[in-house]
Amino acid sequence: MGSGSATISSDRIAQRFAQLAAEGRRAFVPYVTAGHPDRARSVALLQGLEAAGADVVEVGVPFSDPLADGAVIQASSQKALDQGIRFDQVLEIIHEAALKIPVVLFSYLNPLLRGGDDALRRAADAGAHGVLVTDLPLGADRAREAWFADGPLDFIRLVAPTTPASRMGEIARTGRGFVYLISRLGVTGERSDLPPELPETAARLRAATSLPLCIGFGISKPEQARAVARLADGVVVGSAIVRAADESVDAALSLARSLRAAIDDA
Repeated sequence: MGSGSATISSDRIAQRFAQLAAEGRRAFVPYVTAGHPDRARSVALLQGLEAAGADVVEVGVPFSDPLADGAVIQASSQKALDQGIRFDQVLEIIHEAALKIPVVLFSYLNPLLRGGDDALRRAADAGAHGVLVTDLPLGADRAREAWFADGPLDFIRLVAPTTPASRMGEIARTGRGFVYLISRLGVTGERSDLPPELPETAARLRAATSLPLCIGFGISKPEQARAVARLADGVVVGSAIVRAADESVDAALSLARSLRAAIDDA
């Protein structure tokens, strides 16, 4: 599943990681919720993150029941929904931002299904390059997994830290672009420290796939981003940026620049 679809993808994500590898650098991958704090500032935030050195950006599709997310991203999702941001409006925001870096849709399954059979194609036309689905584990729905794997967007797969090595390989083989390692169990959110077993978990996943490895969940401080950059090809930061965006776009971009510098210092 997915192996026959690689030629459909724009390969923008793979190209970005190949360029970074050639330069000996690691990717900075910020997450934002589309439409948060509002539509205009959401576009400004995306454009500002690109200018601040983001290599790939994850754009969250607001959802009314985001079970995998902590309080910060839940609140940002509800704020966007209250302003009428749905799947179509997310695509409009991506199109308006017109980023030159790869864009990954970060979504629960339901909003994508409500987008219709052409949802992935319309997302690609709007400027997205990948899609990450939080609630579609390997084998849960083969037909739906094939819809993603055979579509025009790189299908980014999630791997939990408790996943056995054999299953890590199975999951990664169904994906493209990069594989996303969740650093810890539980919901998204800022944490004071990194799991002590993270280096061993990252090593197991590296041994199971040749795809670039990005690590996220609980990374909020420059020193954490620096430590994770020594283990992975990319560092994902979400809740800390979303929380800062609640204060102002400038606050979020200031944090982004400090994270970028720390990753480059790894």
